[in-house]
Amino acid sequence: MSPLDHPDLVTVALRVPTGVVCLISALSFHELTTEIPHEVHVALARGAERPRLLHPPVRFFWFGENTFGKGVEIHKLDGLPVRIYSVEKTLADCFKFRNKIGLDTAIEAVKLYRERRRVRIDVLVEFARLCRVERVMRPYLEALL
Repeated sequence: MSPLDHPDLVTVALRVPTGVVCLISALSFHELTTEIPHEVHVALARGAERPRLLHPPVRFFWFGENTFGKGVEIHKLDGLPVRIYSVEKTLADCFKFRNKIGLDTAIEAVKLYRERRRVRIDVLVEFARLCRVERVMRPYLEALL
């Protein structure tokens, strides 16, 4: 899903206004993955009730109060606000959820981040600490950056 290919993100934003687009869906939005998302990944605050949606396919992830509200950016898609995690927050989240989305996806995203964006290592390390994955990410960051 490229930024031009986002009707599902808008639909989810309308139906789950407290949710935040995360993980592979956020990587796709930021153009940091070669994967084609088959479902929209949405973060919810821990304890939030699972919304019932028939379409589009959605996979929910529950985030703790320390991390849920951090790194949220609001992007206008089709004139509507869509909450999506920032690039650096998304990278840290991918390492946190590496057992659910795959370590290879997280590593690929860091490589593409280095190639396509201005690397903000201080922000990346800040989110890695916040998500408690600094020790996991450090070897990959040192090797790639």
